[in-house]
Amino acid sequence: MTPEQAAAASRTIVVEMGEAYTRCPTTRRRARLLGISGWAFYVTARGGALGAVGSETAAACLGFIAPDAVAEGWDAAARVVAPREVAEAGLAECCRWGRQHLADAPGVTRLADLLHRAVAAAEAHGLPLFAAWRAMPVPDDAPGARAAVGLHLLRELYLGAYLLAVRVSGMTPLEAVLAGAEGEAGAMAGGWPRPYPPVGPLVRRRLWAEAATDRLVSSAFRALGPAERVELVDLLTVTHRRVRAVDGCPPTGH
Repeated sequence: MTPEQAAAASRTIVVEMGEAYTRCPTTRRRARLLGISGWAFYVTARGGALGAVGSETAAACLGFIAPDAVAEGWDAAARVVAPREVAEAGLAECCRWGRQHLADAPGVTRLADLLHRAVAAAEAHGLPLFAAWRAMPVPDDAPGARAAVGLHLLRELYLGAYLLAVRVSGMTPLEAVLAGAEGEAGAMAGGWPRPYPPVGPLVRRRLWAEAATDRLVSSAFRALGPAERVELVDLLTVTHRRVRAVDGCPPTGH
């Protein structure tokens, strides 16, 4: 298995599972403890790794969420708590989710090790949010927690690379969302206002952008040997199926 093949085979699972912890009711309760809304927590927990930047900078890095929607959540949170503190709270929830939902997964220690080797090897040029997240210390070294954080970091790598590929393809972030699996529902969830452009002409560009994303992300998988890439994809597949079948907070699309 080549690095690009591993990146393509892993993409959908990583993007789903890397944010599974954000869908968990326990994670959402953390927002109330901080005195902010669930939306403010979601936006700032992701972008807060950048530190106390302005909402325009956060929106530029988050990319697929409407700038006005980012500003609404970011500015509301900033009036109460520092963005970095929200990111640290989000990372703690990611670890908590991993301990509760991944600790008993087959091969979780090996999965965590392979994920973190890939993340450490990834090229971060042009990916400021991924680089900021990779620099954050992980507060929990339990296997399930490490696996969850590895998934979260790899997800940020995929999304950052996809944002670059989308712009090179000539699409806007909104057009990429509309051309994706969730379509208009995804655009609405990301705070993009109507009217929406037609989707038909965008599908070919989306497929090109996904292939370009796999090429960009493949740098992470070059740190693994061919057999290790197969092993990682197999572990991701088994873990994904187990989480969807057993856990109360199944992964969904971004």
